[in-house]
Amino acid sequence: MSTYAAQLNKARKEKNKSFRQGENSPLVAAEKASFDSLKYYPASLEFVINATVARNETPDTVTMQMSDNRTEKYLNWGKANFTIDKAAQQLTIYLKATGTDSTLFIPFTDLTNGRETYGGGRYLDAPIPKLNVGEIKLDFNAAYNPFCAYNNEYSCPVPPTDNRLKIGIPAGEKSYHD
Repeated sequence: MSTYAAQLNKARKEKNKSFRQGENSPLVAAEKASFDSLKYYPASLEFVINATVARNETPDTVTMQMSDNRTEKYLNWGKANFTIDKAAQQLTIYLKATGTDSTLFIPFTDLTNGRETYGGGRYLDAPIPKLNVGEIKLDFNAAYNPFCAYNNEYSCPVPPTDNRLKIGIPAGEKSYHD
């Protein structure tokens, strides 16, 4: 756990620095000046999950609703099946239809949204597994808020209905605004 926690904390510090100083920060200049850090749940290996993956052999192109009422095209890449607290869970996995992303995209909501985490949901990224691999690692400690959680000028994918978990995932990034 100590090596994992150290790597996670390093990534979190780098993200804080990019929010404070980066050109691509979603924060406006006034917020950058007073920004200290994002809020996170403590690292927990309980929320690093090996999920079985059911890959779509011919992924359909779907339109995902965006926060500003536009839509973007994604490929319905497959499903991740896993268990948390002895309850079976499933999330649909997407890949940006442009084919330029090197990671899979998993937008989701859970019972922490609107209470401890951003009300609009959070995102996970995962490496694309090799063709013959039937598992994928879902690291909910790395769950993050979309940029529209920090700045209304951004348009962000809205997690689809089938990715609304009926459990809480107290892992990853918390709400930015109290």
